[in-house]
Amino acid sequence: MDENFWHDRWKKNDISFHQNEANPNLVTHFHNLPIKEKSRIFIPLCGKTLDISWLLSKGYCVAGSELSEFAIDELFKQLEISPKVDERGAIKHFHAPNIDIYAGNIFELNKEILGSVNAVYDRGAYVALPETIRAQYSQHLINITNNAPQLLVAYEYNQSLMDGPPFSIQPTEIEANYIKSYEITNLNSQDVEGGLKGICAAKENVWLLQERT
Repeated sequence: MDENFWHDRWKKNDISFHQNEANPNLVTHFHNLPIKEKSRIFIPLCGKTLDISWLLSKGYCVAGSELSEFAIDELFKQLEISPKVDERGAIKHFHAPNIDIYAGNIFELNKEILGSVNAVYDRGAYVALPETIRAQYSQHLINITNNAPQLLVAYEYNQSLMDGPPFSIQPTEIEANYIKSYEITNLNSQDVEGGLKGICAAKENVWLLQERT
């Protein structure tokens, strides 16, 4: 993962991936996750997403991983929360009631630091990573969350027409990286209105990953 690339994006406020409201896929499909009230939800590469505010408003606890401390500072300002900060080796832990954000490279985050989570919501992490490390990432996520069920959002388009991120993710790749651990269900597939970044036609796929029984 190119850490400098993402630090630079945040420094320049080049964050077109940031949305000004909770993601409609979260609002529409979150109920499909097999979890109880007040569950703890992990959001990898969370940035300052308003999805966190939405989850907190519904009574869930949130854990997030984010490389940029600038983004984390912006997140807590947005939430009007002053977090406490602890260092856990290479990971810095920002925390307040019902929310834990872990600053640093997600590959440095282990299950002991993260603690127990009940589900994963991955809207912007998998699609942000190049193909060379997505298999490693998916396995790492499975390991640190103990196969917690996932709601995964991904784009599908002609990669030759546009450079990622977000990268194009074929359904066959989702199956290759997750089929050993999960039952995979496509909850929705729809065209991106106006194309992706206005450049090329794309589909947005929403996947439900549930542990095999």
